[in-house]
Amino acid sequence: MLWTLLVGLVVGAIAKMLMPGKDPGGFIITMVIGVVGAMLAHFIGQGLGWYGENEPAGFIASIIGAVALLAIYRAITNHNKHITH
Repeated sequence: MLWTLLVGLVVGAIAKMLMPGKDPGGFIITMVIGVVGAMLAHFIGQGLGWYGENEPAGFIASIIGAVALLAIYRAITNHNKHITH
């Protein structure tokens, strides 16, 4: 569990560096972005047949998943800003 959180922090930090701009939170949110990005990559990869049931997503795939998660977050928050203003 601790290893997952540490890797999630690294993955989330790399994703934030690859997508500079205004994103949520500090290190806990960055960690959550990394962990959820890895989960997203795992489920998509498993659906495409790249990963088995108990295989985790690779490091690069996890970063891509976290970047996709940030892109989705930005699309939703930018869309909401245009609606409210």
